[in-house]
Amino acid sequence: MNAKSLLLITGMLSCSAFALANTGDKHPPDTKIKYIDKGNMNLAVKPGNNFYEYANGTWVKNNPIPASKTRWGSFDELREESSKRLQILLEDAAKNTGRDRKTQIIGDFYASGMDSMAIEAKGYQPIKADLDRLNNITSSTDVLREVITLRTNGMGNALFGLNVGPDRKNVTVYIPSLGQGGTSLPDRDYYLKDEKRNLTIRDAYRKHLQKMFSLVGEDDVTATASASAVLKIETALAAAQMSRIQMRDPNATYHKFSVQAFSSTTPNMNWVSILTDCKINGADSFLVGNPAFIKAVNDMLVSVPVNEWKAYLRWNLIKSASPYLSSAFVNADFEFNSVQTGQKVQTPRWQRMSSLIDRMLGDLVGQIYVEKYFKPEAKEYMVKLVDNLQSTFADRIKRLDWMSEETKIKALEKLNAITKKIAYPDKWREYQGISASKNDFYANVRSASIWFYNFNVNKMGKPVDRKEMGMTPPTINASYNPSNNDITFPAGILQFPFFDFGADDAVNYGGIAAVIGHEMTHGFDDQGRQFDAVGNLKDWWTKPDADKFKAKANQVVAQYNALTVLDTVHVKGELTLGENLADLGGLSMAYEAFSKTEQFKKGKKIDGFTPQQRFFLSWAQIWRNNTLPETTDQLIRTDPHSPGIHRANAPVTNIDAWYEAFNVKEGDDMYKPADQRIRIW
Repeated sequence: MNAKSLLLITGMLSCSAFALANTGDKHPPDTKIKYIDKGNMNLAVKPGNNFYEYANGTWVKNNPIPASKTRWGSFDELREESSKRLQILLEDAAKNTGRDRKTQIIGDFYASGMDSMAIEAKGYQPIKADLDRLNNITSSTDVLREVITLRTNGMGNALFGLNVGPDRKNVTVYIPSLGQGGTSLPDRDYYLKDEKRNLTIRDAYRKHLQKMFSLVGEDDVTATASASAVLKIETALAAAQMSRIQMRDPNATYHKFSVQAFSSTTPNMNWVSILTDCKINGADSFLVGNPAFIKAVNDMLVSVPVNEWKAYLRWNLIKSASPYLSSAFVNADFEFNSVQTGQKVQTPRWQRMSSLIDRMLGDLVGQIYVEKYFKPEAKEYMVKLVDNLQSTFADRIKRLDWMSEETKIKALEKLNAITKKIAYPDKWREYQGISASKNDFYANVRSASIWFYNFNVNKMGKPVDRKEMGMTPPTINASYNPSNNDITFPAGILQFPFFDFGADDAVNYGGIAAVIGHEMTHGFDDQGRQFDAVGNLKDWWTKPDADKFKAKANQVVAQYNALTVLDTVHVKGELTLGENLADLGGLSMAYEAFSKTEQFKKGKKIDGFTPQQRFFLSWAQIWRNNTLPETTDQLIRTDPHSPGIHRANAPVTNIDAWYEAFNVKEGDDMYKPADQRIRIW
């Protein structure tokens, strides 16, 4: 099961309009920053009618989405600033590649990615030899061999997912995990449901496939046939996949088999040899997330004609390579992406390169990012704040009236065992074996991709590294990992509006403290609660307590199912349950922790707002954003997070202190009677 993050990071999300100080900097005494700015609010709206609009209305009106973005909000502003910082660091590295190894690698990698003339001149030559090899396939055995070749050589993950990670029921050992995959559209429903939006995207996808095949030399008739073959195969794969909601149950995706035994159920796929060819050695068993999917793939290997498989594999190669080829490929990708997301203008090359290098060489660029932009005092502050929230959460667990003492003991054991990873890793990856040349962008990408693949599969047989960080230092996000029972707060998120040394406690507690509480609560949401203190998938609840939790969680599902976006489209309460529980829990415990501060106790107004009001306004401004309708539609289907307006509004309706802070009364649109307010953690 993947780590749970505060905000889904995708290629659609970009990034700044705050006047940002360097992370952890204290502002000069004569600097006046309005952390809660009335100029961003819509004071004509009653807070009890639409708190999000009250807190953010003018900002939303005055901050349209930039043409190169699909959404624009607090997270996106910080990402924009972060990418600009990375640009400065990478341009400096490109000019000073003789300084040291990390500077040479990231400098030459960046220079190669910015050399558009060299990339343009090569066209699709970087993958021509691979395309020629794929055209020589003659059997289903060849198909499977090429699936493995593409995977091990950094050219995509065709047909199924394969990863080495901790065994969810024995997290002290690494084990291979086999998962469903093989499709290109964001969700299986795009293939399977004939809704108007899906039909539009499928039609655009077919045209996109035809265009991409034509770009590698196929004539119109061949490209059309290739596109049809890809759609046919991917639709069959989608039909065999579990839904996103089904996959939220960690037990439903945990099936452990001996490699030999499972191979007997897939006669066309010998997993002993497949794992060996995939460089995964020493595995006598593995986890299969969706056995029915793998069995469907097994049958398709012989039922689907080889020529159609050849088209599918060519597509997987083209798809993985196209962002790094000439402008014809990049522009075609963008054209199709625009249909899905509504984005008007392509993200600038320098920004795409900054993001790429952060993803691929995050620990190398992260070292110089931290040196320049992060202050150690911010990490010290965060450690203390995390400890504060942990203590507050413990007090809240002890006071729960719906949980037995037996389960409380286990809950407290898990809470106290949470590992904190703040700002940057204890040990930096060195990426031994990666090479970078300023003259060959695609080769650099391939080298890094191969390194990451080998890094993952070489974990087999080694002790589980529980100190590994899953996010790079510049990342504007935070996460919880259930199998490791840890929370991660990269350096990038330790900035306003989440955190600033110059801000009053109300702002920092409504911001970063609520984020801390959010990530801690993930350990006790509908998924996280099924993992124990060590991180094993293990039931530590009494049945009556589990039943009470499920009843309360179902109330949250119902609350969010009733919320709409894009007129008649509703939030998916089951898909977003974990994040909604984390928002409610995080905000509740952050408020209690804030109530212990001197600012809260003194009750002095700042800029006309009480400490309590500033706390909730700080929370609301985190979620302000504008999002394109096409992107909103896609996120509702695929994102486990609710839209920003509902993340700001829905949790506060369950917190008594919000009603008191803004004098919300019966008759106000957001009012909920006290006995209907949902209280869990």
